[in-house]
Amino acid sequence: MAFTADARIALSTTGKLQTPARYSGKPVKFCNGELMGKKLKLAPILIQQRNNGNAINTHICNSFTADLAGETKLRDLEMEKRDPKTVVAIILGGGAGTRLFPLTKRRAKPAVPIGGAYRLIDVPMSNCINSGINKVYILTQFNSASLNRHLARAYNFGGAANFGDGFVEALAATQTPGEAGKNWFQGTADAVRQFHWLFEGPRSKDIEDVLILSGDHLYRMDYMDFVQNHRQSGADITISSLPIDDSRASDFGLMKIDNKGRVLSFSEKPKGNDLKAMRVDTTVLGLSKDEAEKKPYIASMGVYVFKKDILFNLLRWRFPTANDFGSEIIPASAKEFYIKRTSMQAYLFNDYWEDIGTIRSFYEANLALTEHPPRFSFYDAAKPIYTSKRNLPPSKIDGCKIIDSIISHGSFLTSSLIEHSVVGIRSRINFNVVLQDTVMLGADYYETDSEIAYAISKGKVPIGIGENTKIRECIIDKNARIGKNVVIENSERVQEADRTSEGFLIRSGVTVIMKNSTIKDGTVI
Repeated sequence: MAFTADARIALSTTGKLQTPARYSGKPVKFCNGELMGKKLKLAPILIQQRNNGNAINTHICNSFTADLAGETKLRDLEMEKRDPKTVVAIILGGGAGTRLFPLTKRRAKPAVPIGGAYRLIDVPMSNCINSGINKVYILTQFNSASLNRHLARAYNFGGAANFGDGFVEALAATQTPGEAGKNWFQGTADAVRQFHWLFEGPRSKDIEDVLILSGDHLYRMDYMDFVQNHRQSGADITISSLPIDDSRASDFGLMKIDNKGRVLSFSEKPKGNDLKAMRVDTTVLGLSKDEAEKKPYIASMGVYVFKKDILFNLLRWRFPTANDFGSEIIPASAKEFYIKRTSMQAYLFNDYWEDIGTIRSFYEANLALTEHPPRFSFYDAAKPIYTSKRNLPPSKIDGCKIIDSIISHGSFLTSSLIEHSVVGIRSRINFNVVLQDTVMLGADYYETDSEIAYAISKGKVPIGIGENTKIRECIIDKNARIGKNVVIENSERVQEADRTSEGFLIRSGVTVIMKNSTIKDGTVI
């Protein structure tokens, strides 16, 4: 079966497949496992040959059979390149999460709630499920109790997703015999290095590629498209990348690429002239000329796919003291691969993606969900975002005005104004409350009517928001108790304040009410 440069099939007038002239232009590219070009139409040829009286029926039949066999082999090859059983995903649980404090005071970054009913870990986990990848490790070290509990509830064999012969395993930092075994995870790369032995056993014998993911990003992605691009390019490492403009470029690791998308150099958060030196022609990755002019930089998303053998060769032998992927392994590999002419490729992801690494980014990403239409939506029937099954009742809303907001299940709202806000599960908002530009994470449990009455009789504050309270530009963590006639609006526009003894902080101008804290009646913040 012969292909021309535009992927058409060459057929001679005698019904024989004819080899086309050698093509010296750009190589033919295949996208998403589909053959580009025109379809083969044999019927008109057969009719013409029959009218001409040529006795070639048998030959045409044989050629057609050969064509089908060739197409079958091509489909089998493409299916093999998309086989998710040969891929394992490693989701990095992240460090101490100091930039997200106090949301990370008692939980790991991937366990931070988002969108009213989800947790950040649900995003990469759901992307894996929707991509058909059912072998997943999650590496944890800090405050992992709530993360482990959520994973056990949501992603076990009888929970939200059935993993068949796959697995979802949380791997906590641990100490092992020997001097080196006394160290905890020193970084993202070191965390993977310390569990290298998992990939040497029989369970990993079919694994060809390792997908490295972060547990604190918000995006929707088909990882097998990413892996297939990696395999078709023949790359040793492929980096998922975003085109980005001047205003945000210095906040990311940037790549310099050639006209084939091969990574030539990598610079972590460059400034000034170093930043300007990282400008590239992003039309190489498929952007239009106008869009490429607006976004002349290629930023790493912190999402990588490695050939398995290459990954552990780099971690154990080539760079045994490098602890981080983004700042050490990737830049050093880019420099070395360029010298040796081996391959590190950039993969374009030109869609919504957000790093939920700070209080401000967390706050803005949540409120962005209320836009019309939102840049990211949890409402996608074809590629849903999974989470734990809670069996909560519908929310009960009595006499409220709700504008551009998300109200999660199991909540009680009474005669309140909710505007441009996200209200989490099991939230209780009482009479005449005004909630504007606020992210309320909800509660882990309900208080009964008798418990609420008892708390009030003792001068205590029940879980939720009390009557006549006004709240603006705020994050309210779980199980917070906010009393009556409270005002939280940061009218003096304070940017940073540590009032943990009083149950709140101000980070980047956003007031954060801490988990399980109590704000007494009449408090003004």
